[in-house]
Amino acid sequence: MIPSPAAIRAATDWLAARARWHPLEVLFWIAAFAAIYLLPGRHLIMTEVAWLGLFALSLDLILGYAGIISLGHAAFFGIGAYAAALLAKHEIIGEPVLALLCAGALAAVVGFLTSFLVLRGSDLTRLMVTLGVALLLREVANRNGWLTGGADGLQGVTIKPIFGMFRFDMFGHTGYIYCLIVLFIFFLIARRLVNSPFGLSLLSVKGNPLRSSAIGISVDARLIAIYTVAAGYAGVAGALLAQTTAFASLEVFSFDRSADLLLVLILGGTGYLYGGLIGAVIFKFMQDFLSSLTPQYWPFWIGLVLVVLVLVGRERMTNWTAPIRRAAARLDWRSFASSPSPTEGR
Repeated sequence: MIPSPAAIRAATDWLAARARWHPLEVLFWIAAFAAIYLLPGRHLIMTEVAWLGLFALSLDLILGYAGIISLGHAAFFGIGAYAAALLAKHEIIGEPVLALLCAGALAAVVGFLTSFLVLRGSDLTRLMVTLGVALLLREVANRNGWLTGGADGLQGVTIKPIFGMFRFDMFGHTGYIYCLIVLFIFFLIARRLVNSPFGLSLLSVKGNPLRSSAIGISVDARLIAIYTVAAGYAGVAGALLAQTTAFASLEVFSFDRSADLLLVLILGGTGYLYGGLIGAVIFKFMQDFLSSLTPQYWPFWIGLVLVVLVLVGRERMTNWTAPIRRAAARLDWRSFASSPSPTEGR
């Protein structure tokens, strides 16, 4: 059946509205870049927020848009961190930006190779497989101390100035600007991706894989593609960590890293890109505040906050973030469904 002009127009308008920038989005990024000048004393923690936000964004691409649950996303984060550190230490690639892209590409390759394992089985199987991959890579890094430094971590890393002009400083000024620009660029790419026909097909696959396959959508191919992209994003985030700290350790592969990432997405929400960014801000500043109050017991308080959030606060937080969700995603499925069907007007 050929869609009517009215149906085509309604679909076009809906897609255009979905991809349009909302003032709240613009305000979010203005605030992020304004922090360069307004909060110079907080650049160290905001550097961590930036790379953690990119890391959470990578998980949101597979969890929020494809429905792939992962407990081992730190595997790709660790690959990116060690790749960037090794490239800098052995002076294979001195330019940080180029090393960053190479680290992300390596993580994407590993993501592609392991994606075939992730496609098998149910969600529980995927959880165990992804966790197993992360633990396996951690043990590989631990056993090959001659290359990775083993339990002591990769030390003696020297990061050269960006483009030969901007040197990393101990106060995090250059690091924050660098991480923020990288985050913004990769966010734009992700935003374009999820608003493309490919992104819309991912939502269809997440909602009903069987029906998506029945209407001609290659489910496995799309899951492999988005898993590979997400792995590359996580690798770039790990490379940012290694470059801004000039260090890489086994901790980047740890289960705690993946667990913190899930907590970030719980705080910010999934399926609208900004969830990872907002969650990273909340998590890092909450961690910083609680650790200053009780340095030994701050994980307990974060766990308590999570329990309270799940029990009584989740609905309220959903209401608070609803305007941002609508602005970022524009997923007004009902209005689209109420538009003329393909057979109307014939």
